[in-house]
This record gives sequence, C-alpha cells and structure tokens, in this order.
Amino acid sequence: MRKGRNTLSFIIIILAVFLVGPLIIPIPPLTDTQPAVELADADSLFVEVNGLTVHYKRMGQGQPVMLLLHGFGASTFSWREVMQPLSQYGTVIAFDRPAFGLTERPLPGQWAEENPYTLAAQVDLTFGLMNALQIEEAILIGHSAGGTVAAAAALREPERVMGLIMVDAAIYNSGGAPAWARPLLKTPQLDRLGPLFVRSLAGEQGIRFLQSAWHNPGNIEAEIMAGYRKPLQVDHWDIALWEFTKASKTSDLSEQLSLIRQPALVISGDDDRIVPPEESIRLANELTNADLTMIPDCGHLPQEEKPQEFVAAVVDYLRKNQLFKE
Repeated sequence: MRKGRNTLSFIIIILAVFLVGPLIIPIPPLTDTQPAVELADADSLFVEVNGLTVHYKRMGQGQPVMLLLHGFGASTFSWREVMQPLSQYGTVIAFDRPAFGLTERPLPGQWAEENPYTLAAQVDLTFGLMNALQIEEAILIGHSAGGTVAAAAALREPERVMGLIMVDAAIYNSGGAPAWARPLLKTPQLDRLGPLFVRSLAGEQGIRFLQSAWHNPGNIEAEIMAGYRKPLQVDHWDIALWEFTKASKTSDLSEQLSLIRQPALVISGDDDRIVPPEESIRLANELTNADLTMIPDCGHLPQEEKPQEFVAAVVDYLRKNQLFKE
C-alpha cells in the first residue's frame, strides 16, 4: 500500500514539474534590440498595408512587375544578388513577410481580426502590398516557404498573378505543425517557453541551418552571416517568430496544383538538402504549365549561391512566355 502511495506521489511531483515549472522559469529579456526602422538600409522603403508597416525594396520600372517572396528565416536580403540584374527586365520588388526582416511584428493582443502570421494573412498582405503600390498584376517569385504563399495567392486571385516562379518551393512539406501538435503549441507552458526556444536560431543552430542551405557552405562570407542575423536585432523578434510558428500548419496546396494555369517555372538546386530536388521535379510535373530548371552544384538558395544561373533561367522564362518587351 505504501509503495502505491509513493508511486502516486512521484507521479504527482513529475506532473507538477512539467505543468508548473515552465510557468515559473524566469525568461530573461532580449538585450541589444531596437525598432526595425533604425536598422533600415539606404534603399529601404516602408508602406502601411493591412494595418502593418511593411518593409520592401524596389528596383527598375515598367512591366512586368516581379514580386519576390522570401523563405523561412530570410528577408529582402536573400534577393540582394538578383534584384539589380532582374530590374533590367521590369520592376522588381522584394518585401519582408511578418516575423521576418524589418516588417512590423505585432504581438499577441495587437491584432483585432485575423492573425497576421497565418498563410491566409500573408496572401492578404501580398495583394495588399500590390494595392498600396498600385500594381494590378505581377509575376510572383517565391522561394521555399515564400513559394507556398505564392502558390496560395495564384489560387486565390489568379487574374492578378500573370506568372509563377517557384524556387525550391516548400509545397509538399510546408513545415507547419501537424494537426495533433497545434493545440500543444498553444498551452500556457509551451506558449511561455516558445520564445526561449526560437532564440536558439540566434546561435549555433541558426548557423548550422544556413550552412545546410548551401552546396558549399565555405562560401558563406561574414557579411552574408551578418545579413541574416540583422533581423535578430529587431525588438520582440523572438515572440513574433514563436507566433509565426504557432500559426503555421500544413496546407492542402499539393491537392490544388492542377488548378494553377499561369505559366510557371520551377527552379531547384541539385543539392538542396532542405527541399529535395525530387519535390521540385514533382512540382513541375503536377503544375499545368511549368518548366523545370535544375541548377548544378547548388543548394537551397540558388538566388544567392548561383545568381547568374538563376537570373538566366528567369530571363529565359520571361522570353519564352513573352512576359516582357525586348
């Protein structure tokens, strides 16, 4: 009988540790952070979209308009090598999605309607930005998770998406939490510890993730690392990234690919260890009107690691589909 009581007492203590412990663990505040606007570059632009201050960069003029959507953990910085060359063929605009870069990061309780970190809200923001900049239609160029947003946008308002370029796009494994795990992410315990978990991206884990995205990580120079770490200096970046994590979920885009009719180009590095090349090959086959470009000796970031090959593939796509005037 005593043994049974001891076992029950042990179980109660363990449960108390797991249920109460996370709620009383002190969470040290972030230090050395500042408002996003104070980290802006000389060519940074800001505009109010759907109640958020959105950071973007713009080059070129005329048609077509190419709207660049970055992937997870990235920002306008990831397009730095290709914006100027692409601007020779039209207007090029890159913007930061909420939780990344220098776009405003609303905190819990600061939005009245839709959570700005959901996929649906990011699609809203994409079209809202186009409205704010008086852009009727655009070619969407989406990298990784940005490809998920681009595909969802093409499905929602196809008349405003004249073309689609999917760069190592995360369509079949979007990285969202599975349905069974989402309630756990919203428990008071994990909700409190979540920002502490994502801070690991500011350390070795983040460095390893970036290295895994390159075919040759030895080419990641100090200024590239600094460019990726810069948004980690923005106030409340950890809370915003946790809110983004909670809002993320698997999508059903793979079941709707045949409904995308716009001319599409799928680009992949042949050594992508984050979105395997097989997924890009599958994507090109399942889209109704798509070509595939596989860039050799390249990882998950062809626009950074092989910018010349990336631009050449995009220009060939524009010419083939008569999307700009010579």
